[in-house]
Amino acid sequence: MYAWPASEVPALPGAGKDLRIHDTATGELTTLEPGPVARLYVCGITPYDATHIGHAATYNAFDLVQRVWLDNKRHQVDYVQNVTDVDDPLLERAIRDGEDWTELAERETALFREDMTALRMLPPKHYVGAVEAIPRIVPLVERLRAAGAAYDLEGDVYFSVEADPHFGAVSGLDAAAMRMLSAERGGDPDRAGKKNPLDPLLWQAARENEPSWDGASLGEGRPGWHIECVAIALEHLGMGFDVQGGGSDLAFPHHEMGASHAQALTGEFPYAKSYVHAGMVALDGEKMSKSKGNLVFVSQLRRDGVDSAAVRLALLAHHYRADWEWTASVLSDAEKRLAHWRAAVSRPDGAAAEGCVEEMRAALADDLNAPAALAAVDRWAALQIESGGTDAGAPGLVSRAVDALLGVAL
Repeated sequence: MYAWPASEVPALPGAGKDLRIHDTATGELTTLEPGPVARLYVCGITPYDATHIGHAATYNAFDLVQRVWLDNKRHQVDYVQNVTDVDDPLLERAIRDGEDWTELAERETALFREDMTALRMLPPKHYVGAVEAIPRIVPLVERLRAAGAAYDLEGDVYFSVEADPHFGAVSGLDAAAMRMLSAERGGDPDRAGKKNPLDPLLWQAARENEPSWDGASLGEGRPGWHIECVAIALEHLGMGFDVQGGGSDLAFPHHEMGASHAQALTGEFPYAKSYVHAGMVALDGEKMSKSKGNLVFVSQLRRDGVDSAAVRLALLAHHYRADWEWTASVLSDAEKRLAHWRAAVSRPDGAAAEGCVEEMRAALADDLNAPAALAAVDRWAALQIESGGTDAGAPGLVSRAVDALLGVAL
């Protein structure tokens, strides 16, 4: 599967700082210390309703991670993202709409690529669909079963969470909370015959009128949700990669289960050095979600003539870990800010900008504090418009810094 084209990232004078970020597993800020190649895995969409503002907010957060690493000038970035292009919600939507599930997945994935391009999100180096990963998934499930870390139940194969002594280390939740969230987020804790209610599905035996693939010794079927990402991450990044990312609703069960799958497979710990999660976006006081149908789509905003740079500024106005609400005023404020910044950088001479750039760098290196970075540019733009300056290179430097660090083209 192919990703989307990369926008050019301007080079800035000097170098950025090391990134300090909140790790869900420890509950603390940690300074990331990647090697020459920084390794990032971000869980992708299930392509039946793309791309809503909640998606965009999540991918914006991890785009900033990449930009801080690149500005540091000591790292290349190996970024991997999946597409869950076969799963129950996708199949259910296809049936509801009377559409072939593969056509639905292809169309929504293509739309996602268009939205990511418009928002200037840096693409993953490896963009991998669940279907194309099945040849890598099957051997992993067979290995887990052979090692006693998985078991059969009426033709399905389940992972035993007790096979990983570190199970629970990602989310830090107790068993009752895990069981509740498992039921809400795609698990089946009440299924009879499971060794532990929390045990997740690794391989689902073929069901009537549903797609299936040859699973060798597993029989015909399709993969579970969590093992998909593990197979892709281990193939392209290996164990102990730097950041596992996604929305906060993925901490459990998805990232918890994925970590345990990988740790049981390899006997190594940890699966990822840091687990980083973005907040949820609400609309009219409720979490924006597909099940509620209260989604604001990036593609619709673009069709309505909204500048993609303004959409990105609206996302950046909120700290990535915060839960926040999309409103008309959020977008209006972003459009005003964009116009103000563009007016400031359009002047031939300007106020000195080096301090502004360093403030942006410091803010983003401090747990991706994008609102503080925006405030630094706001201060420079106000000074520029009110009194100007004599530095002919300042407007260009600010414009390049806003592009390189924030992904906003002025």
